[in-house]
Amino acid sequence: MRLLLIGAPGSGKGTQAERLAERFNITHISSGDLLRQHVRDQTSIGQTIKAYVDAGDLVPDSVVLDMLRKPVVAAAESGGYVLDGFPRTVDQAKAAFEVAHPLGVEVQAAVHLDVPDEELIRRLLARGRGSDDSAEVIAHRLQVYREKTIPLLEYYAGREWMFAVDGTRPPGQVHEDIVTRLRKLAAFDIPD
Repeated sequence: MRLLLIGAPGSGKGTQAERLAERFNITHISSGDLLRQHVRDQTSIGQTIKAYVDAGDLVPDSVVLDMLRKPVVAAAESGGYVLDGFPRTVDQAKAAFEVAHPLGVEVQAAVHLDVPDEELIRRLLARGRGSDDSAEVIAHRLQVYREKTIPLLEYYAGREWMFAVDGTRPPGQVHEDIVTRLRKLAAFDIPD
């Protein structure tokens, strides 16, 4: 089982990814966690990432894809993965497919955690992580999400199994909805 979670900041992607990974005994791959781990471990990829971050630049897609290749292949070989945080744009999704498809590790299903902006803002403000979560920064992050990431929904709807769930409900209900929907997909044999 190879899943991708798509959702705005504050939609619950990390929580759902952890629950799905545990439920199906698959690997949770968070691009953000991997980026931070490489920087902490001072790997060659981590040093490249740090140089971009220190300069205030975005880490190029090619570096992120290079970083994700080994964990995605390893996870696919050991039962599957749930990917959280990448791709964030259609161009990234196309590049990821070009790398993953020949290896047979491409995404099989995409799940959109649909949460209205008002709820996202409430959740992000409640996190209270300092300046990163000011109302102005949150509004900008949501605007970037709408412009760059929402087009992924159409891209995946035309390629893989794609469905949306109401992410405003308690995490347990969202999780069970995702599992129920996955059971209906012919690509997966999920026991009750």
